Amino acid sequence: MTMMSASSAAEAIRDGALTSEQLVGACLDRITEREADVRAWVHLDGVAALAQAQARDAEPPRGPLHGVPVGVKDLIDTADQPTSYGSPIYAGRRPERDATCVARLRAAGAVILGKTVTTEFALFHPGPTANPLELTRTPGGSSSGSAAAVADGMVPLALGTQTAGSIVRPASYCGVFGGKPTFGLVPTTGVKLISPSLDTIGVLARDLDDVALGWSVLAGRAFDEPSDVTGRIAFARTYEWELASANTQRAVTGLVERLGLPEIPLPPDFATLVEAQTTVMEAEVADSLDLERRTHPELLSTKLHDLLLRGGHVTDSHRRAASDLATRCRPLLKDLFARHGITALVVPSVQDEAPVGLDATGDPVFCRIWTHLGCPAISVPGLHGPAGLPLGVQVVAPPGQDGAALTAARWLSRQLAAPERA
Repeated sequence: MTMMSASSAAEAIRDGALTSEQLVGACLDRITEREADVRAWVHLDGVAALAQAQARDAEPPRGPLHGVPVGVKDLIDTADQPTSYGSPIYAGRRPERDATCVARLRAAGAVILGKTVTTEFALFHPGPTANPLELTRTPGGSSSGSAAAVADGMVPLALGTQTAGSIVRPASYCGVFGGKPTFGLVPTTGVKLISPSLDTIGVLARDLDDVALGWSVLAGRAFDEPSDVTGRIAFARTYEWELASANTQRAVTGLVERLGLPEIPLPPDFATLVEAQTTVMEAEVADSLDLERRTHPELLSTKLHDLLLRGGHVTDSHRRAASDLATRCRPLLKDLFARHGITALVVPSVQDEAPVGLDATGDPVFCRIWTHLGCPAISVPGLHGPAGLPLGVQVVAPPGQDGAALTAARWLSRQLAAPERA
């Protein structure tokens, strides 16, 4: 039961074949069985979760997620549960109201199961979460708990946020789908913003239909998906290709060759987008966390102190140039798609399988440019590295083309699931 998709569970609850209380109870049992090893949750109240489920069972369906348990990243406010941003500074903090995205989940009938672990302020200092597929390895970050909980069958759907690669990377490491919609599509009210021009709310799920469902609930509207993408998907190595391991390069190029995808180069201006995204992110983080730096420096990690120091030294002119580069590259991306007649690109999502150790969360290098451009991006599982662990591959589309990204991801997922011909 705990491996049901959110979409299937919602349908079963609507049809009377399953109750929310049964599903939530099964998820809580799974958490009891595995949480000591995986450590995906920072707050969980089983009694309250079952009470929510019982209330959903006692009323007519509210919406498309009626009775379905959802995990919420601990960067996102919940009125009935603490939100601490992964920092001891805010331990035990109780928000007065739900974030807009959480309110939309509740309006759709979802049961807020609990709060999932985030790295410190959704940055690079890890929490305690382990990769459920191999407990000695990182689940990625910063949506660590959300990815791990979904991958381990603790919950079918969870909210994440992405500033660099915080949805796509953990989804890739944990072997699930991770979808970041177009920047600005989902309201961020009630979310601890660390980089306002980059922060994006998205979802992690084991089923691509759940990504589409989650996006539609969070955005407040459905997406028009093209009916056919045959011949309209291409591959781009990106300028960061040499940073991928040899194993990843072989796996991705092997997939591209098997699918017969054309390879197209990205415009020259894209060569410095990673550096530009890093500049904007670090400068905005330094601004956003200035109060915490001044009032509680002893409660910040060394990694965060170092990042704030770098961000504080970014000049206004350097920051503007980094933002202007993204502004200049967005129409170049649109022109590239039109010129080649494509609707989506397949690109790398991670450098390799999840790294060994829990003291770091991996490098978001293959995600930074798409986040900086505001593109919808979906990590699609199916490839594996030499240790047998997942290697996600990323589908991206121009900003505003979320439906095209979903359709391309569906196509790619089907191809990855199909047996290779001898």
